Amino acid sequence: MSEATVDPERRTWLITSAAVGGAGAVAVAVPFLSSLAPSERAKAAGASVEVDVSKLQPGEKVVVEWRGKPVWIMRRTPEQLATLEKVEDQLADPNSERKAYPTPEYAKNRYRSIKPEYLVVVGICTHLGCSPVDKLQPGPQPSLPDDWQGGFLCPCHGSTFDMAGRVFKNKPAPDNLEVPPHRYLSDTVVLIGEDPPKA
Repeated sequence: MSEATVDPERRTWLITSAAVGGAGAVAVAVPFLSSLAPSERAKAAGASVEVDVSKLQPGEKVVVEWRGKPVWIMRRTPEQLATLEKVEDQLADPNSERKAYPTPEYAKNRYRSIKPEYLVVVGICTHLGCSPVDKLQPGPQPSLPDDWQGGFLCPCHGSTFDMAGRVFKNKPAPDNLEVPPHRYLSDTVVLIGEDPPKA
Protein backbone atom coordinates (compact mmCIF):
# COMPACT_ATOMS: atom_id res chain seq x y z
CA MET A 1 0.00 0.00 0.00
CA SER A 2 1.42 3.35 -0.95
CA GLU A 3 1.51 6.32 1.38
CA ALA A 4 -0.85 9.16 0.43
CA THR A 5 0.80 12.49 -0.03
CA VAL A 6 -0.76 15.58 1.57
CA ASP A 7 -0.35 18.99 0.03
CA PRO A 8 1.08 21.33 2.75
CA GLU A 9 -0.98 24.25 1.45
CA ARG A 10 -4.17 22.21 1.66
CA ARG A 11 -3.30 21.12 5.22
CA THR A 12 -2.78 24.78 6.26
CA TRP A 13 -6.12 25.71 4.66
CA LEU A 14 -7.93 22.88 6.50
CA ILE A 15 -6.40 23.80 9.86
CA THR A 16 -7.21 27.48 9.34
CA SER A 17 -10.80 26.66 8.29
CA ALA A 18 -11.29 24.42 11.33
CA ALA A 19 -9.92 27.11 13.67
CA VAL A 20 -12.12 29.83 12.16
CA GLY A 21 -15.14 27.52 12.26
CA GLY A 22 -14.46 26.67 15.91
CA ALA A 23 -14.11 30.34 16.81
CA GLY A 24 -17.37 31.05 14.97
CA ALA A 25 -19.15 28.30 16.89
CA VAL A 26 -17.90 29.73 20.19
CA ALA A 27 -18.91 33.24 19.11
CA VAL A 28 -22.45 32.01 18.43
CA ALA A 29 -22.68 29.78 21.52
CA VAL A 30 -21.59 32.38 24.10
CA PRO A 31 -24.43 34.87 23.48
CA PHE A 32 -26.90 32.00 23.20
CA LEU A 33 -25.85 30.42 26.49
CA SER A 34 -25.66 33.78 28.27
CA SER A 35 -29.21 34.54 27.08
CA LEU A 36 -30.37 31.57 29.14
CA ALA A 37 -29.03 33.14 32.35
CA PRO A 38 -31.33 35.54 34.26
CA SER A 39 -30.89 39.18 33.30
CA GLU A 40 -29.52 41.77 35.72
CA ARG A 41 -33.02 43.23 35.90
CA ALA A 42 -34.49 39.83 36.78
CA LYS A 43 -31.82 39.29 39.44
CA ALA A 44 -32.52 42.72 40.91
CA ALA A 45 -36.28 42.12 40.92
CA GLY A 46 -35.99 39.44 43.56
CA ALA A 47 -32.79 40.49 45.25
CA SER A 48 -32.71 41.37 48.91
CA VAL A 49 -31.79 44.94 49.84
CA GLU A 50 -29.46 45.85 52.71
CA VAL A 51 -30.19 49.13 54.47
CA ASP A 52 -27.95 50.80 57.06
CA VAL A 53 -30.21 52.62 59.53
CA SER A 54 -27.43 53.86 61.82
CA LYS A 55 -27.83 57.48 60.71
CA LEU A 56 -31.63 57.47 60.87
CA GLN A 57 -32.71 59.85 63.64
CA PRO A 58 -35.90 59.31 65.71
CA GLY A 59 -38.85 60.53 63.66
CA GLU A 60 -37.04 60.09 60.32
CA LYS A 61 -37.98 57.77 57.48
CA VAL A 62 -36.01 56.38 54.55
CA VAL A 63 -37.54 54.85 51.42
CA VAL A 64 -35.82 52.04 49.52
CA GLU A 65 -36.96 50.03 46.51
CA TRP A 66 -37.50 46.30 46.79
CA ARG A 67 -39.11 44.28 43.98
CA GLY A 68 -40.27 47.54 42.42
CA LYS A 69 -42.09 48.61 45.59
CA PRO A 70 -41.27 51.49 47.94
CA VAL A 71 -40.36 50.15 51.37
CA TRP A 72 -40.49 52.59 54.27
CA ILE A 73 -38.11 52.22 57.17
CA MET A 74 -39.03 54.63 59.93
CA ARG A 75 -37.35 55.13 63.26
CA ARG A 76 -40.23 55.97 65.58
CA THR A 77 -39.96 58.26 68.56
CA PRO A 78 -41.10 57.14 72.04
CA GLU A 79 -44.05 59.53 71.65
CA GLN A 80 -45.05 57.92 68.35
CA LEU A 81 -44.81 54.45 69.89
CA ALA A 82 -47.02 55.59 72.77
CA THR A 83 -49.84 56.47 70.33
CA LEU A 84 -50.19 52.87 69.14
CA GLU A 85 -52.13 51.66 72.17
CA LYS A 86 -54.33 54.78 72.22
CA VAL A 87 -55.82 54.16 68.77
CA GLU A 88 -56.36 50.40 68.84
CA ASP A 89 -60.14 50.64 69.35
CA GLN A 90 -60.34 52.75 66.16
CA LEU A 91 -58.50 50.26 63.95
CA ALA A 92 -60.02 47.75 61.54
CA ASP A 93 -57.39 45.07 62.24
CA PRO A 94 -55.30 46.00 65.29
CA ASN A 95 -53.74 42.52 65.60
CA SER A 96 -52.91 42.07 61.89
CA GLU A 97 -55.08 38.97 61.53
CA ARG A 98 -56.56 39.62 58.09
CA LYS A 99 -55.31 37.37 55.32
CA ALA A 100 -55.31 39.64 52.22
CA TYR A 101 -51.78 40.81 53.03
CA PRO A 102 -50.56 38.29 55.60
CA THR A 103 -48.33 39.78 58.27
CA PRO A 104 -45.27 37.68 59.19
CA GLU A 105 -45.51 36.12 62.64
CA TYR A 106 -42.54 38.17 63.89
CA ALA A 107 -44.49 41.36 63.12
CA LYS A 108 -47.84 40.31 64.62
CA ASN A 109 -47.54 42.65 67.55
CA ARG A 110 -48.63 46.18 68.39
CA TYR A 111 -45.52 47.62 66.75
CA ARG A 112 -45.74 45.37 63.66
CA SER A 113 -42.00 45.01 63.76
CA ILE A 114 -39.08 42.98 65.04
CA LYS A 115 -37.68 46.00 66.88
CA PRO A 116 -40.37 48.35 68.22
CA GLU A 117 -38.33 51.42 67.33
CA TYR A 118 -38.26 50.59 63.59
CA LEU A 119 -41.26 50.31 61.29
CA VAL A 120 -40.65 48.41 58.04
CA VAL A 121 -43.64 48.45 55.65
CA VAL A 122 -44.42 48.64 51.95
CA GLY A 123 -45.57 52.21 51.30
CA ILE A 124 -48.49 51.26 49.05
CA CYS A 125 -52.13 51.64 50.12
CA THR A 126 -53.93 48.29 50.14
CA HIS A 127 -56.96 49.87 48.45
CA LEU A 128 -55.88 50.79 44.91
CA GLY A 129 -52.11 51.09 45.16
CA CYS A 130 -51.62 54.81 45.82
CA SER A 131 -48.75 55.87 48.06
CA PRO A 132 -49.81 57.28 51.45
CA VAL A 133 -48.20 60.48 52.67
CA ASP A 134 -46.77 61.27 56.09
CA LYS A 135 -49.14 62.94 58.51
CA LEU A 136 -46.92 62.53 61.54
CA GLN A 137 -47.98 65.69 63.38
CA PRO A 138 -50.77 64.96 65.88
CA GLY A 139 -53.87 67.16 66.09
CA PRO A 140 -56.64 68.39 63.76
CA GLN A 141 -55.70 68.72 60.08
CA PRO A 142 -57.60 68.68 56.77
CA SER A 143 -58.91 65.18 55.90
CA LEU A 144 -58.03 63.91 59.40
CA PRO A 145 -60.00 63.54 62.64
CA ASP A 146 -59.60 66.11 65.43
CA ASP A 147 -58.03 63.49 67.71
CA TRP A 148 -55.41 62.48 65.12
CA GLN A 149 -52.38 60.91 66.82
CA GLY A 150 -50.08 60.85 63.79
CA GLY A 151 -49.66 58.35 61.00
CA PHE A 152 -50.23 58.19 57.26
CA LEU A 153 -52.98 59.37 54.89
CA CYS A 154 -53.67 57.99 51.43
CA PRO A 155 -54.45 61.07 49.33
CA CYS A 156 -56.39 59.09 46.69
CA HIS A 157 -59.39 57.93 48.73
CA GLY A 158 -58.72 58.99 52.31
CA SER A 159 -57.60 55.77 54.00
CA THR A 160 -55.68 56.47 57.19
CA PHE A 161 -53.05 54.37 58.91
CA ASP A 162 -51.52 54.64 62.37
CA MET A 163 -47.80 54.78 63.17
CA ALA A 164 -47.61 51.00 62.70
CA GLY A 165 -49.29 51.05 59.28
CA ARG A 166 -52.58 49.66 60.66
CA VAL A 167 -55.67 50.88 58.81
CA PHE A 168 -58.46 52.71 60.62
CA LYS A 169 -62.06 51.42 60.55
CA ASN A 170 -64.54 52.45 57.83
CA LYS A 171 -61.85 53.32 55.29
CA PRO A 172 -61.57 52.10 51.69
CA ALA A 173 -58.30 50.23 52.34
CA PRO A 174 -59.15 46.60 53.14
CA ASP A 175 -55.98 45.85 55.05
CA ASN A 176 -52.99 47.17 56.97
CA LEU A 177 -49.88 48.20 55.07
CA GLU A 178 -47.86 45.16 54.03
CA VAL A 179 -44.88 44.14 56.16
CA PRO A 180 -42.24 42.74 53.78
CA PRO A 181 -39.98 39.87 54.79
CA HIS A 182 -37.04 41.37 56.63
CA ARG A 183 -34.43 40.65 59.26
CA TYR A 184 -31.55 42.38 60.99
CA LEU A 185 -28.00 41.50 60.01
CA SER A 186 -26.74 43.67 62.89
CA ASP A 187 -28.20 46.28 65.24
CA THR A 188 -28.14 48.86 62.45
CA VAL A 189 -28.44 46.89 59.18
CA VAL A 190 -31.82 45.66 57.92
CA LEU A 191 -32.09 43.12 55.12
CA ILE A 192 -35.34 43.55 53.17
CA GLY A 193 -36.45 40.42 51.34
CA GLU A 194 -35.55 37.65 53.79
CA ASP A 195 -37.28 36.40 56.91
CA PRO A 196 -35.24 35.85 60.08
CA PRO A 197 -33.82 32.35 60.40
CA LYS A 198 -36.11 29.99 62.26
CA ALA A 199 -34.95 29.08 65.75
